[in-house]
Parts: sequence; structure tokens; C-alpha cells
Amino acid sequence: MAATFQLELVAADRMVWSGEAVMVITRTIEGEIGVLANHSPLLGVLAPGTVEIRPEDGAPMYAAVNGGFISVAMNRISIPAERAELADDIDLSEARRELEEAQQDDDTERSKQAVAAAEARIAAVEKAS
Repeated sequence: MAATFQLELVAADRMVWSGEAVMVITRTIEGEIGVLANHSPLLGVLAPGTVEIRPEDGAPMYAAVNGGFISVAMNRISIPAERAELADDIDLSEARRELEEAQQDDDTERSKQAVAAAEARIAAVEKAS
């Protein structure tokens, strides 16, 4: 049996997922990172993208995040994100519509963030399929 750690994925308005996991993979602004049990302490800034959760029991789960942090300390991982959704809760057609709308907006920082958020939602659903 693989070693586990406590993981919490939290959106600004709710707890998205909490439980024992054997691995989490996500993207920070410095690159992709995979974390196993007993990892050394870490604090990173999340880039918009997906979080792969490998729970103690069951198949991998995917979530879309739009910024936030990852904190690793004493076999506990906390991922507070501005926006976080499990792939099973994402409407793929709605996410594709949001992407199209965001791509048609002016080339502002806000529109780039909207594109990244929509792409993260789509990627999470596709990885979960």
C-alpha cells in the first residue's frame, strides 16, 4: 500500500475535495510539479490549469483551477484556488462556449485570463474522459 497524505482542494466559496491521496500533479508558474507523501515543505503559485488527484482508493480525478497556491507541509497539502471545479462538475459545451467568447474579446490581460480558465476547464474534462 502506497504512503498517503491529506489533500484539500478549496475554491474561494467552497471545499471542492478533501481526502487521502497518494499523489497530486499540478502546474505552478515555474512548471509542473508532482507531489508524493513525505514531500519536503513547499509553497508555490498555481498557474491556470488542471490538478490531477490520485486518491488512496479509486481512479485519478481531475479539477480545473484558475490561480491560487499549493502548500505542502508535514504530509498535508492544501490547494486554495480562486476558482476550482472537479471535471465531473464541468459542462463541456459551456466551457467551449466560454472559450470562444473569451477568444473574441480584446487582447487584454482579462481576456487572456478568461481564455486560460476556459482552456483549463476543457482540459480537465478531456483528461477525465
